[in-house]
Amino acid sequence: MQLSELLGVIRQRWRLIVICVVLAVLAAIALTLTTTPVYEARARIYLSAEKQSGNSTEGGVFVLTAEDLDTYVSILDTPAVLDPLREELGLEPGHPITVSAETSGTTSILNITARAADGEEAAAVANEVGPQLGKVAGEFSTLLKSSGQEVVSTPIQPASAPSRPVSPDPVRNIGLGLLAGLVLGLGLAFVRHALDTKVRGEEDIRPHSTAPMLAGLPLERSSKSLVSVEDDPHGRHAEAIRRLRTNLMFVDVTTGRHSFVVTSAMPGEGKTTTAVNLALAMADSGRRTLLVDADLRNPSVAKVLGMEGSVGLTTVLLGDAQVHDVIQTWGTAGMDVLPAGQVPPNPSELLGSAPMEALLTSLVDEYDFVLIDSPPVVPVIDAVVIERLTGGLLMVVGVDRTKKKDLIAALKQLDTVGARVSGFARNFVVGKGSEYRYGYHTYEQAIAQDKRRGRRRSAERAAKQRTRA
Repeated sequence: MQLSELLGVIRQRWRLIVICVVLAVLAAIALTLTTTPVYEARARIYLSAEKQSGNSTEGGVFVLTAEDLDTYVSILDTPAVLDPLREELGLEPGHPITVSAETSGTTSILNITARAADGEEAAAVANEVGPQLGKVAGEFSTLLKSSGQEVVSTPIQPASAPSRPVSPDPVRNIGLGLLAGLVLGLGLAFVRHALDTKVRGEEDIRPHSTAPMLAGLPLERSSKSLVSVEDDPHGRHAEAIRRLRTNLMFVDVTTGRHSFVVTSAMPGEGKTTTAVNLALAMADSGRRTLLVDADLRNPSVAKVLGMEGSVGLTTVLLGDAQVHDVIQTWGTAGMDVLPAGQVPPNPSELLGSAPMEALLTSLVDEYDFVLIDSPPVVPVIDAVVIERLTGGLLMVVGVDRTKKKDLIAALKQLDTVGARVSGFARNFVVGKGSEYRYGYHTYEQAIAQDKRRGRRRSAERAAKQRTRA
């Protein structure tokens, strides 16, 4: 995976990443607030062996060895030390005490560390554990006991009550939560990207083709008509179709053949509806436009426009009628439509025949613009056959509907035969209203301004009539 694709995944899934980060940080904050604070106090003591007062037993001076110190460290958290420690500090029996110690090199110095839920208690435990250890140390040393000597704890650095707990650490917990959320979010984003089989946006198309993105067509859930350019000319879908028309005209400048085949990778991606609305937008711009239904397997143009489709392209190719006898004019813009006619048993052969080439050449010479609705690329070869007779190919991609593998298969199939995709139209775009907001509001404002001018002129005429009267 290249860096550009990684960044594309992050841009596409940034909401998921942010959600994971926020949840992880909130979990870290909740854990910090609900965790019992732990205070830590440290003390340093010196252990020495001294002769017990009143004991007449003779003997030399006893020196604490490293083994003795290790023994004292190991018994520090046992009931032999902790029970008298609790009694001395006035704590309840069984009250939890956490204490540890470590030796300081070869010297008789112990570093005591005590932890408790209260700072004062932690300091008291750290300071008192030395004397209590000295009282019971003789029980664990035969030489000390036989020589009549006892262990004395001398404080070197007494413990003081800490002002801040060592746990939980809010900064550390939130930092770890942020890092964990980021890792989790990125992981889920790339897993979802790997498991996602649908085309969600431009990022899923660009790695497989250098053709331009000509437009994004919004999904109009409230519209009951498929022909938005005619029935809702100021709506967002109609505005997007006009943007597609404009961009397609720029593409046509490079070809000069004034004809495009409109197709998709698989059925159900809205190619026929796009072709119909695009042809109407072309006709609205003053160009003499012809829409040809070359989907001889599942013709749909006549159904969408509500016209007679039993005679049409196949009738002309069979020589049973002249092309101008079956072309029908539709809509206020005067768009011409050549329906598919009867479904033939050999659509590919018919579309690749010499009569089809001659017919399309004559129609391109006669009309300013010719749009051809063809079958999808992956199931059949028809679109590839038609593409070589036209100036280019417009690929309609259904957002959240087209599968990536189908789009890749369609592009590879076109590339194999040298067919070039002139551009992409993303269909069924949801939540991208800002992409068309400028044009939409421009038309709405123009309509509102016309109404205001009309009311103002009516008021002026009424005032003049009253003045004359």
